[in-house]
Amino acid sequence: MMATTALDASGEEDTMTWFTPILKNWIAFTYLGKYLSYGIYALWSLVPLMLLYSIVLGIYGYLCLVNLLLYIYKKKNNLEGDMSSKSWDKAKEVVLHHISSIGKIWHGYEIIGMEHLPEGPGLIIYYHGPIAIDYVCFTATLYQQTGRTCHSVCDHVLCLIPDFSKAECVELLKAGKLVGIPPGGLREVNFSDNNYSLIWGNRTGFAQVALEAKVPIIPMFTQNIRDAYWTVGNTWLTRWLYERTRWLILPIHGGFPVKLRTYIGEPIPYDLNMTAKELAEKVSELHTQKYQSKTKFCIYQFLGKDKFTL
Repeated sequence: MMATTALDASGEEDTMTWFTPILKNWIAFTYLGKYLSYGIYALWSLVPLMLLYSIVLGIYGYLCLVNLLLYIYKKKNNLEGDMSSKSWDKAKEVVLHHISSIGKIWHGYEIIGMEHLPEGPGLIIYYHGPIAIDYVCFTATLYQQTGRTCHSVCDHVLCLIPDFSKAECVELLKAGKLVGIPPGGLREVNFSDNNYSLIWGNRTGFAQVALEAKVPIIPMFTQNIRDAYWTVGNTWLTRWLYERTRWLILPIHGGFPVKLRTYIGEPIPYDLNMTAKELAEKVSELHTQKYQSKTKFCIYQFLGKDKFTL
């Protein structure tokens, strides 16, 4: 019995003696350095991709930082409920003031036609540039000047941002709210051009919402948004990939301090005698005829020729 125990102990000791050098080699700093170097090489391979999407990653990082600060503010002040409550007013004012300051300092952002916004409900239809910084600055300025919030419909690719269904949009409008919709969505972000071509296709959902809620449509367009930012990679292959997946976001470049000016048009009253298709075509024609003439303002301004009258 004792011999067996000694043998077992001896066997265990021999096994541990064999395993210990291997364990030391695995956790030795020389080998650890090699493993880390492999990981660094893998990270370096991601650098080109990170550079291509640097603007998108930068905006994502900014949003993460804002959300972290708001979370800390919520915990520190023991706030409950959603951000529509008055307890969030101070935090919202600080964040929106920072956003509007960035727009004014970097892009000289301004709004023409704020008086066209109705005091009651309205459906804001706008052209979607590569980066919706113009729309974000608009909502920030709107809240600062009027205290009103514009509820926004986002593309499904932004799955982490709460979105609204068609029925919810109608309910918001009937409750007297403002709702903003870019009919072109991500397709317009990716594949529109420097001529600011609308890519709405056969989308008439926004017109159906306006007719059901019986509210006017307010067209909105930002001058020079595609001179400040632009997408790269508009090819038949990327179009095919987008139509198959609806998740493709083309690389975005730019960020130059180009003047951005948002035009808010006169409300288009709803007409129950019009179909949703007819109303959508009317809004599309207005955008094309009235606002695309303003897309090259920065060139004439640079040459000292003010082509447009406001």
